[in-house]
Order: sequence, then structure tokens, then C-alpha cells
Amino acid sequence: MAHAPGQGVENEREASKRVSALRSLGPFILPYRWLAIFSGITLVVTAAISLALPIAVRQVIDNFGATDVSVMDNYFAAAIAIAGLLAVGTALRYALVTRLGERVVADIRMAVFDRTIGMSPAFFEKVMTGEVLSRITTDTTLILSVIGSSISVALRNVLMFSGGLVLMLFTSAKLTSLVLLIVPAVVLPIIFLGRRLRTLSRENQDWIANSSGKASEALISVQTVQAFTREAESQREFAHATELSFDSAKKRITTRALMTSIIIFLVFSGVVGVLWIGAHDVRAGDMSSGALIQFVIYSVMVAGAVAALSEIWGELQRAAGATERLVELLETQDMVVDPQYPHQLPVPARGEIVFDDVSFRYPARPEATALDGVSLHVKAGETVAIVGPSGAGKSTIIQLLLRFYNTQSGQITLDGVQISDLDRQDLRSALALVPQDPVIFAASARENIRFGRPEATDAEVEAAADAAAAHDFISSLPDGYDTYVGERGVMLSGGQKQRIAIARAILRNAPVLLLDEATSALDAASERAVQQAVDALAEGRTTLIVAHRLATVKKADRIVVMDEGRVVAQGSHDELVSADGLYARLARLQFTEGMAAE
Repeated sequence: MAHAPGQGVENEREASKRVSALRSLGPFILPYRWLAIFSGITLVVTAAISLALPIAVRQVIDNFGATDVSVMDNYFAAAIAIAGLLAVGTALRYALVTRLGERVVADIRMAVFDRTIGMSPAFFEKVMTGEVLSRITTDTTLILSVIGSSISVALRNVLMFSGGLVLMLFTSAKLTSLVLLIVPAVVLPIIFLGRRLRTLSRENQDWIANSSGKASEALISVQTVQAFTREAESQREFAHATELSFDSAKKRITTRALMTSIIIFLVFSGVVGVLWIGAHDVRAGDMSSGALIQFVIYSVMVAGAVAALSEIWGELQRAAGATERLVELLETQDMVVDPQYPHQLPVPARGEIVFDDVSFRYPARPEATALDGVSLHVKAGETVAIVGPSGAGKSTIIQLLLRFYNTQSGQITLDGVQISDLDRQDLRSALALVPQDPVIFAASARENIRFGRPEATDAEVEAAADAAAAHDFISSLPDGYDTYVGERGVMLSGGQKQRIAIARAILRNAPVLLLDEATSALDAASERAVQQAVDALAEGRTTLIVAHRLATVKKADRIVVMDEGRVVAQGSHDELVSADGLYARLARLQFTEGMAAE
């Protein structure tokens, strides 16, 4: 599913996309088997009632000339009673089947979201977020249509076709044998055109997902798009993907319309020819008028069932393609998995971190070495700053410690336990992260801070905000801590977002604190206030700081200098400056100039 639509995967799609893929929905339907069983019972009953109606009609017609008018009245009453039962049964079938469809699709949506929210970042390097959202929305809507309608209608029409054919045989074997001659002519277009329709349906869904991905990407980055006046280009890219989706849909619609028209023409032409023969039999006295009318109604039922099945077949194929795409997501193997029998961290965790000859390459860039034989020992409670030029591997250290990726070689331990032997929830509960680009949710300021520890009280949230120098600006918002800050925090400045992210980490109160350029977006006054909070927070905690600012680096217990994925120097600020190596050059270029500017 990492392929873009139309890039060398057509043969794979054509070979694998079959209606039998709908069997994958079985595990989702199984918990509601009684609802499905009752739906099936109502379906069979309503089909049987429908098939009984022509018999009542025949009796009414054949008894038009009866001397006892009450006989005819009884048959009319029976016909009305059958119609009433049919109405009640159909309504019940609709209610049960629709409820089943809604419940199953809700479960599928939750299963897909639950699966993807736990996937490692390597998964999202290959799959666009918008494509996942398209699967959760567009594809599940197709499945809802099938479970809540199409399968029920298809099964009903199968019963109507088979039951009607049997009753036609009892009504007139001669006319039924003539009708059966039409069947091969109807089946062949379904087989040949159905294969083409299946491929086009899958292709159409691919392009829909692609256009959704384009839209999601542009809208998430709308400020950047507008700042660089790239609205027109974004519009063109989205329009191109949408038009390709429409072109694919046109081919699918044309193929399906052609298949439907051929089948309907063949079916009804054959029925008319058979009825012409039947009319001659009535004139010859070989058949009663009521029997012919009964046969006509069954013929229409059978023909209608075949036409409906040809329509539904296309829906089933589209849903089969959607099911396969969702199953692909659910069955995608994550590169990072929890051990079957995880070890436990010591309680309380101390925060000793060891990188032992760790090498790593990002899955999306296997040719570039991000870390090359890195060995690093951070003692419990120690504050270590990691510096170096861009691309040196500083942030990769934090990414691997959080176990967003697996190392290619070497090992990482936390308190003497390999992090690959830990459950990721257990590991990450011991870590608090402040990223360079703070993530702010579309919620209130209070809820954004409380994200660090959901059970925290309002007082604890406000204390964390105060420690992060965020209390004053949050209190000045229109509704204070309950102010809605907008999607991705659009109502806040960069520095305000960062202070909320720091407050969130403070509230988490984890034994290991990870700061990835945490003060990069702050002005000098805010940075000093936050730095004091970080200094207080770092006491008794292991702290890893990826930073360029001199104030942050100078106060660290130890500074680790990285370049091209390797540790090239370690020591205090004064030791590294006197060594006149890479750190000294960085200090002259960045830190000293930055301090002078301040």
C-alpha cells in the first residue's frame, strides 16, 4: 500500500481483488452473530412471503367466475394479509441489517484507528496520513453500504431467483425450460465485464485515497502554503489527483452501465419471447389465465433478481477492494513490536541510560548512516547536552531512546534493561519529551497541559504551567485555562506553544526528561524563566538536552559533541572550548555570537 496509484501494481490488484475478500469481515460480524442470524431469518421469511404472493394472485384470477363470491373475497383477503406480512417483515429486516452494518463498521473504524495510532514512525514514512483517513472514512462507508444493504439485497435476490425458478418450473415446465436457455447469455457478461469492473473499482479507490492525502497534507500546512504563495500549485495538485479519480470513476461507471444494460436487455427480451409462447398456450387451452399471470409474475421476479444482482455485483466488488485495503492496514507488520514477555523497569526508575555501539539508518533513507557506532553512558540524575551541526544525529538519539525505531546494531539500556525487552508503554511512561516543534491539540490550554498526565488535578496543571512560565499568558486568554487554542494551537505564538509543551512535560513528572531544542522558540526573557524551571525540574532526573543555546549547554553536567553520526568529543564547556575542536568552532559561530546579540 506504499505504492502510488497506477505505479506497477495493476497486475497485483487484478489478481487479488475478489469478492471473496469480504470473508475478512467475518471476525467483525461474529460478535453480533445473533443479530446477523435474526436478520437472515427475516430475510428468508420476507422472500418466502414475496414468492407466495403470485400464488394468491393466480387464485384470485382463476376464481373471477366462481359462483360463490366469498371464495374470491377470501383470496383477496389472503393477498392483503400476505402484503401486510411482507411490509412488516421488510421493515424488520431493514432495521436489523442496518443496525448490524453500523455496528460492524464502527468496530472496523476503531480497529483501524487503534492499529495505526500505535504504528511506529517508519510506517508513516511510507503511508500518507490522508490515505489512512480515507481508508477510515471512504472505504468503511462502502463496507457500510454492503453490510447494511447490498449483502441483504443480494441474498434476498438469490432467494427470489432460486425460489422463483423452482415455482416457475411447477407452474409450467415447458416455459421454464425456455427461460433457462437465457441464463448462459446473462452469466457470460457478468463474468467478463465483472473482472474489468473489479480492477477499475480498486483503481478508483486508490486515486480517492491519493487525492485525500494531497488535501490533508496541504491543509495541515496551510500557513506555510499561503506564506510561500503556493495555493495555486496545491490547488492544481489536488485537482489533478481528483480528476484522475474522476476519470477512473467514469471508466468504472461506463463498464458497470454496459454490463447492466446488456443483462437487462437479454433478460427481458428472453422473458417477452417466453411469454409470447405462453400466450399461445392459453389460447390453445393448455394453460389457465391465472397460471400464465403467475408465471409472468415469477418471470418478472426472477428477471428483476438477476438485474439487481448485476447491479449489486459491482457494489460487492468495490466493497471487496475496500475491505482488502482495510485488512492490509490491520495486518501491516510494524517494524517496532513489543516483546511477548516484556521485562519490567525498576520501581522507581532511576534513569541510567547506556548506548552501546549503536548504529542506525532510517528506513526511508537506508543509504545514509544516522548513527555510526555511538557509545554513550548517561548516569542517573545527570544532565547531558548533545550538540553538533544539523544532521549529526542528535535528535536520532532521542528517537531511538523513545523506541520509535529499532537499531540496526548495538543496544540501548535504561536502568540496565534493554529497551527492546520493555513494553513500549512501560518504557515511555518513564520519559517526558519536549519536541522542537510542539504539538498542540484542538482543545483548551488546560487539556493540552493535562495530556502529560490525564489524572492530574486543575491545581497540578496550573502549577506545571507556572513552572514553565506559561501561567501569566494563559490567565490572560479570554477564558483562561479553558480557552480553546485552535487546531495545532493557531491562536498561540511559537513561544507560547513551546511553554505549554514544557508544562506538559513538567506535569508528566517522569524520571527521564528529553528536551529537543525545547527553548528554540522562546524570547530571551521567556527562555530565562523556562531555563530556571528546567533546572529545577532536572534535579534528581536524568536529562538529555539537544540544544544550541549557550546558556543551556554551559549548565549541563556534561556536553556530548556529535558529527556525522559519531560522538567526537565529551566534556565540560570549558574543557571542550580549550580543546579547540568542533565544539569550540560551534561556540564561536553560534553560542558566543548569540550571547552577544542578546
